[in-house]
Amino acid sequence: MTAIVPVSDAIVVRWARHDWEREAAFAIRRAVFCEEQGVFEQDDRDAIDQHAQLLVAVLNPHSDAREVVGTVRIHREHSTEATWYGSRLAVSAPYRRHGQIGASLIRLAVSSAHAFGCGTFLAHVQAQNAPLFRRLHWRTIEEAIFFGRAHHVMEADLAHYPPCATPFDGFLVEQRRAA
Repeated sequence: MTAIVPVSDAIVVRWARHDWEREAAFAIRRAVFCEEQGVFEQDDRDAIDQHAQLLVAVLNPHSDAREVVGTVRIHREHSTEATWYGSRLAVSAPYRRHGQIGASLIRLAVSSAHAFGCGTFLAHVQAQNAPLFRRLHWRTIEEAIFFGRAHHVMEADLAHYPPCATPFDGFLVEQRRAA
């Protein structure tokens, strides 16, 4: 059973600014996609990481106890600069019950891409996560198998994602404190 971690300070979702944020994001991805889910053997990094932008959810961003608790990456499709993709959405296990971290990462991913010329935003979403994306105004285009697992190829409704031209500043995540 996953413990509920009380959130004592702010969580900021933003584009990764520092090496420590990027390394922490990769560590979360390894924990989720390699250790927990077994999708990849030792590391989930691929060629996309060379040009993708990492986004992070940082707990206590203004303290010495700051910690990356979630991540996603976005990148443009090279054949058409207006098509963007999101992938490798991951939240540290102790923070999944917070309820807003994954949704906030998705929101900034699409909104920041929208500010930089995105006309279509797509993602290959594991089937169990498709309901979350539908609640966030995404639609399934097709179902497919990636890495031996059922996925939905989904598209965001850009009308629900106003452009965010300050992604390195990002925004605060709504707080849900433990009772």
